[in-house]
Amino acid sequence: MPRPTSPFPLLAAALALAVLQVGCATKPPASEPDALEEYYQTNDPLEPTNRVFYAINNGLDTVLLRPLAVAYRNVVPEVVRTHTHNLLTNLSEPVALFDDMLQARPRRAGDSFMRLLVNTTIGIGGVFDVATGWGWPAHDTDGGMTFALWGLPNGPYLFLPVLGPSSPRDASGFAGDIAMDPLTWIGQGAAVSALGYSRYSLNAIDARARVLDDLDKIKQTALDPYATIRSLYQQHRQSQIDEARSGEPATVPAWFAQTRRP
Repeated sequence: MPRPTSPFPLLAAALALAVLQVGCATKPPASEPDALEEYYQTNDPLEPTNRVFYAINNGLDTVLLRPLAVAYRNVVPEVVRTHTHNLLTNLSEPVALFDDMLQARPRRAGDSFMRLLVNTTIGIGGVFDVATGWGWPAHDTDGGMTFALWGLPNGPYLFLPVLGPSSPRDASGFAGDIAMDPLTWIGQGAAVSALGYSRYSLNAIDARARVLDDLDKIKQTALDPYATIRSLYQQHRQSQIDEARSGEPATVPAWFAQTRRP
């Protein structure tokens, strides 16, 4: 029987289930900006544990991930990094398509389908992002957003080992995305497992290199980097969900009749 090529689903699911029963504050409406800001700052009942994991991750980042990201950015030419990012994005496009469909967002699903089709063929496996120039740009979507649109509560803030900022809903969505990824279930053996781990490692280095300057600035200037990262993550996450929720009605897809949309 095929088996996952990554331990992340088990890690994320176990940690999510461990905290699903933890209470969390009710999020105030957008009409109360002060209360909303306080919510973002205080929805962290597991803060002592979260800070321990943050310290561990920060140590690993300092001695391993950041140096790798710095070397990657300094040694690998920008054009190669761009094509690598395009390839990694294209590998995740099937999961984006599944999530768009589960969210009942047919136009976004149409964009994901066309991105996968165009970039895999004309873009040579996704090395070139032809679809964006043809009117099908990438958009944010994942399992956590799917659960949010289904009405599942976010739960308290979590800082997970290896995965970083998250929540019970997002951690469960992350595990679900890996379970839906076709590459998770293709083949068996050491070679397949090595390719799977290589993909996740390259994803981590690519993502870290893209936030290198911003994260360095936070660590250098913020009085409490943990609290700053928590607030930025929660606000950015909510903006992604709000955009997905209000981006389009669940109607017949119209991507075939469009070129570019803002």
